[in-house]
Amino acid sequence: MIKEQITYNDFDKVDIRIGTVISVKKNEKARKPSLVVEVDFGSDIGIKQSSAQITHYYNEENLKGKQVIAVCNFPEKNIAGIVSQVLVLGAIDADGKVTLVHPSQKAENGLPIA
Repeated sequence: MIKEQITYNDFDKVDIRIGTVISVKKNEKARKPSLVVEVDFGSDIGIKQSSAQITHYYNEENLKGKQVIAVCNFPEKNIAGIVSQVLVLGAIDADGKVTLVHPSQKAENGLPIA
């Protein structure tokens, strides 16, 4: 089911950017399996971290160096002792497995998504 319609002005408030994963580790304190991901969003935004429930398809070996897309202007949130500063975006299937959204070609860190 499609969500409620929003205006372009609503969408324009969301700061979505491309970044490159520079480190990955397990969030040992999380109730559900999660990874702590540090993402480099370039010089204007810098390095931000996120705790993400993306362990079905992703781990340190296949995620480090991958470019991802994230919402960068949500308030920080404490997730199992980790300050999550961005929301990494992904598609969630019926079983809760997340497939990350990423650019089809390498792009400059920090570029906005429009």
